[in-house]
Amino acid sequence: MTVAAAPARFTGRTALLTGAASGIGAATARRLAAEGASVLVTDVDAEAARQVAEEIRAGGGRAQDRTLDVTSPQQWAVTVAVAESWTGRLDALHLNVGRNLPGAAHELDDAAWHDQLRLCLDSVFYGVRAAVPLLRAAKGAVVITSSVHAAIGFKGFPAYAAAKGGIDALVRQLAVEYGGRIRFNSVLPGAVVTALWADTPPEYKAQTIARTPVGRLGAPEDIAAAVAFLASEDASFVTGQNLLVDGGRSITSQE
Repeated sequence: MTVAAAPARFTGRTALLTGAASGIGAATARRLAAEGASVLVTDVDAEAARQVAEEIRAGGGRAQDRTLDVTSPQQWAVTVAVAESWTGRLDALHLNVGRNLPGAAHELDDAAWHDQLRLCLDSVFYGVRAAVPLLRAAKGAVVITSSVHAAIGFKGFPAYAAAKGGIDALVRQLAVEYGGRIRFNSVLPGAVVTALWADTPPEYKAQTIARTPVGRLGAPEDIAAAVAFLASEDASFVTGQNLLVDGGRSITSQE
């Protein structure tokens, strides 16, 4: 079977991705690079980020890597400056970090609550604030990884749901504030097979698949395809939207 080549929608464009050393972030970095983007691969895991960038370069793409703690405004300022010094522009920003620590509301201590809000939500604000000047100059796009948890309730995840729900509300607000200069959208993945699923009991996986109309778990590449669309000119009339990429999980019963 012949596989069609990816369209060159990002030729001459620069993308900065967070949480890009593995999973959804790495898949998106590969996808954008395959479509012609110069990608800045960032993560707190410096070695893994370097490996992703090297893999992209080995395949003929353009990539650099950089260690980034997304909860640090100072590191954000430096990282955006690195992107500017590299190519002189920033066209796409994919904000893709999160930590899902379970626990009912009465079980969560202050540290756990604030840790998830800081990592999932504060980091988005810091990244957008740092990148707005370059994105505005390029009439760029921001795509943020939210979660199906922002759309439907799951027992035991109040902090994660609050943080991801905050992202979706922020997307709408930013789309209004920067309309005509920057587009903002989020993707809401369902169950996606990443390292977080490595220790998941088989029975839970089976239950999740049974409740997913397409009949399988998602792959990081499924989400990367949606991010690439939203970041591209194919989505030039799409902004302020929260796109569920969950195999239909959000339309099924919790029972």
